[in-house]
Amino acid sequence: MTTFEIDAAEPAAERTPRTRTHQWEVGPPVSAFPELTGEEILQGIVAGRIPQPPIGSTLGFRLVAAGPGTAVFEGEVGEHLFNPMHTVHGGFLATLLDSALGCAVMSRLPAGTGYTTTQLNVHMLRPLFADSGRVRCEGVALHVGRTMATAEARITGVEDGKLYAHATTTCAILAPRS
Repeated sequence: MTTFEIDAAEPAAERTPRTRTHQWEVGPPVSAFPELTGEEILQGIVAGRIPQPPIGSTLGFRLVAAGPGTAVFEGEVGEHLFNPMHTVHGGFLATLLDSALGCAVMSRLPAGTGYTTTQLNVHMLRPLFADSGRVRCEGVALHVGRTMATAEARITGVEDGKLYAHATTTCAILAPRS
């Protein structure tokens, strides 16, 4: 077995532990708004009347726009998202895509109706680095039926306009509880 030791000649700044803190507010579940459509709930989040979901604070992204059949998130990448190759972990991309896809579906749902992701297909096209800047993820609902929905989303760089990843989803539509 091979062991690895950090070279003592490596600059200490590169080995200095970093700290990242964040705050979040746990808002009420969407079931607390049985009279609001999915789009109205999402617009309440964008406007700040309903707290952003905590996953966004944890990973560094937020819902910035929602309309009928669309949801847009933006996020900042950084070294806190690194995998062993010093690129942004694919789980960040997958979570960002899943959020935009699900919210695009949610934006077309009537009051009291929910959804859950049943399938997520992600295609990562190029790496993101700590200095890649802000990314934008736009989701669009393609079909929202009585029991299932499909959507697609893309992650692009805000500054460079490059396509970094895209995905599709299938969601189960959850009828209101009686």
